[in-house]
Amino acid sequence: MKWFRLMCLAAVAGQLVGSGAAADRAATNPEGNSSTLKLPPVLRPSEPPDSGQITLPGPPPVTPALKKITGVPPVAELAPLPRTLVEDAALRQPFALPAVAAVPHKPDPLLEIGREVAAYCQKQIGHWKPSDARMLLGEPKRHRPAYDERKAVNGTIYAFADPTNKYKELELDFDLQSGSLRTVFVYPPRLTWQECRRLWNGPVAAADAAQGRKFYSYTNRRLDVLVDPAGKVISLGWY
Repeated sequence: MKWFRLMCLAAVAGQLVGSGAAADRAATNPEGNSSTLKLPPVLRPSEPPDSGQITLPGPPPVTPALKKITGVPPVAELAPLPRTLVEDAALRQPFALPAVAAVPHKPDPLLEIGREVAAYCQKQIGHWKPSDARMLLGEPKRHRPAYDERKAVNGTIYAFADPTNKYKELELDFDLQSGSLRTVFVYPPRLTWQECRRLWNGPVAAADAAQGRKFYSYTNRRLDVLVDPAGKVISLGWY
C-alpha cells in the first residue's frame, strides 16, 4: 500500500516538473516560435522523426467481372390495326391533278408542206385565214392591199418567206370581206416561159401587161403566169 502511494506521488511530481519546464519555455519564447527555441544537446533527439503514414502491402485490387449479355429479346410484332377504325372521308377521294392549259402545237412547215409550197397553199384556198398562215409560216415580212379591176381595194396580200427555199418569196391574198385565202403567188428565182410550158401543158390565153410584160392564163387549170420581155417568169399565181 505504501508502495502504491509512492508511485502516485512520483507521477504527480513528474507532471509538476513538466509543467514548470513548459512555463520556462513559454517565458523564454513568448511568441511561440519553436524555430528560435534552442534545446540543450542532451535533450535533442538523436533519430529522425517517424513518418506520419505507413502503407502496408496487400492483395492487388480485384476488378469486378463484366456481366455477359446473353441476348436481346426479340421485339414483339405490332398487331394489325382493327378494321373497325373510321377512315377519313377525304382520304378516299380520288386525287386529281390541276388542270394545265394546253399549249398549241406548232407544226413543222417542211413536214406539213412537203416539197411544193405552192401546191400545198393552193389546197388551203377558201379555208385559211391570216392566223392559219401565221401559225405555219410565221409572221409575214410585209403586206400590201389587193385591188380589183376598178382599182378598188378588195383584199390584203401578205408576204412570207418560203420554208422550202424553192421560191424567192411567197404571197397569200386574203379576201377583204370573208377573210379567206383566195390567191397564192410564188416568185421562182430561175424559170423561163418555155420551161413553164413543159411543166404545165395545155391551152393558155395571153394578154399584154405593163412594161412589155406578158400575162398568160391557163384555161385548163387555175394558174396565171407573168413573164418579163426576156421570157423569164416573174410570178406564178394559183387561185
